[in-house]
Amino acid sequence: MSRVVFAHGLVIGKFYPPHLGHEYLVRTAARHCHQVTVGVLGASTDSIPVQQRRDWLRDSFAHAPHVRIVAEIDDVPTDLASPAIWDAHVAIMRQAIAAANREYGAAPAVDAVFTSEAYGHELARRFSAQSVCLDQARTLYPVSGTAVRANPAQHWALLSPAVRAGLALRIVVVGAESSGTTTLSCDLTQALRQRAGVWAQTAWVAEYGREYSANLLALARAARHDAGLAEVVWHSEDFVEVAQEQCRREEACARSGGPVLVCDTDAFATRLWHERYMGNNSLAVERIASAMPQRALYLLTCDEGVPFEDDGLRDGEHLRSWMSERFRQLLQKQDVPWMELRGTPAQRCSAALEAADTCLRQAWQFNSPL
Repeated sequence: MSRVVFAHGLVIGKFYPPHLGHEYLVRTAARHCHQVTVGVLGASTDSIPVQQRRDWLRDSFAHAPHVRIVAEIDDVPTDLASPAIWDAHVAIMRQAIAAANREYGAAPAVDAVFTSEAYGHELARRFSAQSVCLDQARTLYPVSGTAVRANPAQHWALLSPAVRAGLALRIVVVGAESSGTTTLSCDLTQALRQRAGVWAQTAWVAEYGREYSANLLALARAARHDAGLAEVVWHSEDFVEVAQEQCRREEACARSGGPVLVCDTDAFATRLWHERYMGNNSLAVERIASAMPQRALYLLTCDEGVPFEDDGLRDGEHLRSWMSERFRQLLQKQDVPWMELRGTPAQRCSAALEAADTCLRQAWQFNSPL
């Protein structure tokens, strides 16, 4: 039997950041209303822009076209005892509904307000609507925006994939050929996973360029069985494809992994590989790199003292020093913190883990909401 009983449901909140308790409200409204408007209302001083929070929710409800999610700036302070403050907030909520009407098409008047707060009845009264109060005691979803802001890692399981990807600290290992990047990134991933709990979910993003190189070599050997790397011809478009796929795989891992994501290279490094093989820069690859989510830290593996191992896909021993220096130059020009690691694999991993912990201590500094 149909349980759709309302024409137009309204869900209002800061969603700072969105969590599964918020999504429970929206999901329930979506089940019982022909149309739903979700108003993401946040202050201009919030650490996460309202547009970002809106986009995270849109990702979660992409399957529900009748759920209209919009964002509005609300710099009005909170005072539930003040009628004037109430009027100011409700006026902004009506602006959000009007914005949704413009973007999605007209909706009927709001006839239900879904909240998990004590103020829900007063809010519904101001819209001449029914109040649907869900899980006010937070027993179904024991989480709040305040709790998430205080400790995102502790509440990681109660965040949607899109929010996890947005908050994950992305640590990227880069370096010249056979300088220990894969060893370090794997060692760091394992060290984090051994902490158990949410850290057991630490994801590792492999270097897609190696897979791509192996495929090109296999194609060359299909034409001539004894073909070597010298027969593999690279084109600028290959690096664009590598950068795009590297970003896609990184994002997939960020959505399903833990609070720290360890990446064995990224599109920033692909820029240098294009320079190494093609002799010039690629604007297309640079655009991909500039659009990547924020990195928390770059770790550069020094090639000094590391024997070159020819695994059949490497041919740049003579270029290792040049590549290491180019990485230093490029890293110095960008804004993400970085450090160069030397020594044994164990020493490098220990230093990387300490740097990751520093990132964690400094991460997720949220301004207080109004």
